[in-house]
Amino acid sequence: MDHEDHKGHKEHEGFPAGVEAAGRAIVDAAIKIHRVLGPGLLESAYEHCLAHELGRRGLRVRRQVALPIEFEGLRLDAGYRLDMIVDDVVVVEVKAVEALSRLHEAQILTYLRLSGLRLGYLLNFNAVQMRQGLRRFVH
Repeated sequence: MDHEDHKGHKEHEGFPAGVEAAGRAIVDAAIKIHRVLGPGLLESAYEHCLAHELGRRGLRVRRQVALPIEFEGLRLDAGYRLDMIVDDVVVVEVKAVEALSRLHEAQILTYLRLSGLRLGYLLNFNAVQMRQGLRRFVH
């Protein structure tokens, strides 16, 4: 598992071009939304705007996706909900908090592991500048 601050968007071997393109679109859309709306809104407002903007850019967005846990053939609906899955390849968690914590990072890493997806973004819209609130995770 790898976590990186999103200062320069690194290309990762093993990701198809479509996955990287979706990642770039997520980052670009988040920056645009933050530039227009700024910090201080509810997470749900940013999530709605991000889904709208990504859809406008031609990406498929599923919101509030239930994520069950499977254990020895038993499927449990443990109440996990991913904020977004973009193009069925990228997990996005939207936050509007003072600062991202290790708990937030553990949350997205758990979602990546349980979903079987490899790329995720943690977006904190309460950052002064959006680039400070972007975290990219690779599982």
